[in-house]
Amino acid sequence: MLTVSPSIAPEIYRIAPGFQALSISVKAAPVVNPDAGEIALREACEAVLAGRPEWAESHLAAWADVFQKFGAKPKRTPCSAEALRKRVLRDGMMPTLDPVVDLYNAVSLRYAIPVGGENIAAYQGVPCLTISEGTEPFDTVKDGEPAIESPSAGEIIWRDDTGVTCRRWNWRQGIRTRLDVEARQMWFILESLPQMPLEQLHEAGRMLTDGLEKMMPGLWFDVALITE
Repeated sequence: MLTVSPSIAPEIYRIAPGFQALSISVKAAPVVNPDAGEIALREACEAVLAGRPEWAESHLAAWADVFQKFGAKPKRTPCSAEALRKRVLRDGMMPTLDPVVDLYNAVSLRYAIPVGGENIAAYQGVPCLTISEGTEPFDTVKDGEPAIESPSAGEIIWRDDTGVTCRRWNWRQGIRTRLDVEARQMWFILESLPQMPLEQLHEAGRMLTDGLEKMMPGLWFDVALITE
């Protein structure tokens, strides 16, 4: 298992000055405590309903501004952290999906930060955050059926050598690289703007790695900070 070193196009820092991220590579171990994700998710929902963290509104507003800069409509297609948060504020909870997905959703909610989780074994080449040309294939589901669509030209996307892995920066993940608890090689990206304190970005990363260690003792992981 190699450490994943994502590629960030220089234009990204012009659209989102001060963008920083944690890149976390994980080699999984057998799952011993599958409930760790569900417990973390329940506690994170309680934190959101209690109005935490205090920087949540300013951080998510900054993400909405960035989305507008590259032509996305943040009310219709908000960043992933805002979409999760709205759901919890509306319903009071998040349904459980998968132990690992529940855990990284819990981190996203607790720290008001977009968190992506990918089955890195399904990648061709390295993850790349870049500006779309508008022709790259994105595998998704429409009306319950598998479908291929393309992003808008100028849209910020995550991609690999095959195509788009996540549209509108962190709005919607593709199916090909989707992560679940069965994956042996995992990659997580926690994406922050300057409205989120750097020490809280590192704390969010520790919440994720601590939760994974609780879930699957003996795993291997590597954490790297990405800055301009």
